[in-house]
Amino acid sequence: MTATTADERLLRTSPLRKLLGRPELGSVVGAVAVFVFFAIVADSFLRAASLSTVLYASSTIGIMAVPVALLMIGGEFDLSAGVLVTSSALVSSMFSYQMTANVWVGVGVSLLVTLAIGAFNGVMLTRTNLPSFIITLGTFLMLTGMNLGFTKLISGTVSTKSISDMEGFSSAHDLFASTFTIGGVDFKVTILWWFGLVAVASWILLRTRVGNWIFAVGGNKDAARAVGVPVNKTKIGLYMGVALGAWISGQHLLFSFDVVQSGEGVGNELIYIIAAVIGGCLITGGYGSAVGSAVGAFIFGMTSKGIVFAEWNPDWFKFFLGAMLLLATLLNAWVRKRAEATK
Repeated sequence: MTATTADERLLRTSPLRKLLGRPELGSVVGAVAVFVFFAIVADSFLRAASLSTVLYASSTIGIMAVPVALLMIGGEFDLSAGVLVTSSALVSSMFSYQMTANVWVGVGVSLLVTLAIGAFNGVMLTRTNLPSFIITLGTFLMLTGMNLGFTKLISGTVSTKSISDMEGFSSAHDLFASTFTIGGVDFKVTILWWFGLVAVASWILLRTRVGNWIFAVGGNKDAARAVGVPVNKTKIGLYMGVALGAWISGQHLLFSFDVVQSGEGVGNELIYIIAAVIGGCLITGGYGSAVGSAVGAFIFGMTSKGIVFAEWNPDWFKFFLGAMLLLATLLNAWVRKRAEATK
């Protein structure tokens, strides 16, 4: 009896079993395959400057993929995430310009407005019990119309006015859109934002009670509520987390290009979801990781830029993205079955 128990404990703690149980394992295997593939077919892919470009492309997706992954682990979707990025940038720009205020005032107002929209999604979901698909699709349509309508009403065009000469622009640019140099190679500050969000999200998921709540809510919200998990507050908090990511991305968009086009962001929500799914998140919730979403975003960055470095027709990009989504989903399913088979 004692020997059997000891053997079971050894099995539970075996490195192979732990490895097979990691949600991001399939995406890591896929990332290695994509990296090797483009390293072979594109001569310039392995250059340091090319790596910087890939990391930047990955970070612009990864900043949003992290909170979207947490939301999916919690069992929900947010189809308004793409246009919310644009809304955040528009509020910051237009408030600063119209009020002739320091741009940091606009940045602060944008944070409050963006978080309020995230809270709205969460409250509507928990109060109405409608599917998150319907709730956030409605928010997506409203924000798309508001972005265009308010921009034309206030600016007279479909884009905002320049705020590059306003007080505070330089410091805001340094925080959200600056470049730093390592070994003679320039890297965008969004890479640091991305890595920081992955670290914080991983800590929340793996080291805090809130992380346990997120997994429990995504696995079975009724069972989670029965054992005292604050299901509604957890879901609202997750939507506000997506809003925080949208605010960071929106400020980067604004302070990188100075002006914002009101129609930007449509369709990006699917890219964030794809990155999370490639990274190991299940559509049904209760399974995934922040690191996996980062790997998924990195695969996206490698593919989008690798096609350019290989000098292929970029029209094929969506084909490769769809193929990766299917392959990653199948690989993740296989890894989960292998992990369950070792139990």
